[in-house]
Amino acid sequence: MRDLNPDATRIEGIAAPLPTSNLDTDQIMPKQFLRGIDKSGLDRGLLYDMRFDGEHRPRPDFVLNRTEYRDTAILVGGSNFGCGSSREHAVWGLQQYGIRAVIASSYGEIFYSNAMNNRLLVVMLPEDVVQTIMADVSDPATSKVTIDVERMTVQSHSVETAFSLSARHRHMFLEGLDMVGATLAMQEQIRTFEQEHWAVKPWLKDLAYTTKARLVSSSTRQ
Repeated sequence: MRDLNPDATRIEGIAAPLPTSNLDTDQIMPKQFLRGIDKSGLDRGLLYDMRFDGEHRPRPDFVLNRTEYRDTAILVGGSNFGCGSSREHAVWGLQQYGIRAVIASSYGEIFYSNAMNNRLLVVMLPEDVVQTIMADVSDPATSKVTIDVERMTVQSHSVETAFSLSARHRHMFLEGLDMVGATLAMQEQIRTFEQEHWAVKPWLKDLAYTTKARLVSSSTRQ
């Protein structure tokens, strides 16, 4: 759907370092937090085993538990961020916690798609650039990062660099659209395609409905 109050051009705020490579979606959102029937409450499960110990007490040395990073809006992650199972809850949990973007050198393919389709911005940069930004944000005094989607730039304390997105993903972010909203915005093109497709292959129109009706009719006669 369309974000009713999107920051259409930039994400700016505190960035936290999370240098774990191959951080998978099971770690980002553990299985015990997937039992709900809606999206609510997933912020509690975000990175749970990294944020809390075996007695469910906050680990004081974990970055997101530190006072200086309480309002983190951006994560600077290790390579292959979000690998593992297809778990859209990982994206929803990050967003509910207040994370609006992730910067890393590479991502799990499904996580990348889930993130961009839900308007969690994922920025891919060369590993050496990510490490420089990681060093910047590891100091709370220089932890501010700005991601400008209109200009396609990332700026930290000591780095200003360009990044790229597909034209579709950039358009979705700037227009405040998730995947549903982007699809609905193309309703006229979809209708036109349907009419042209059915004109060429009329036997495919309402095929499932017609087949079901025939099966029901046949069953009734028996």
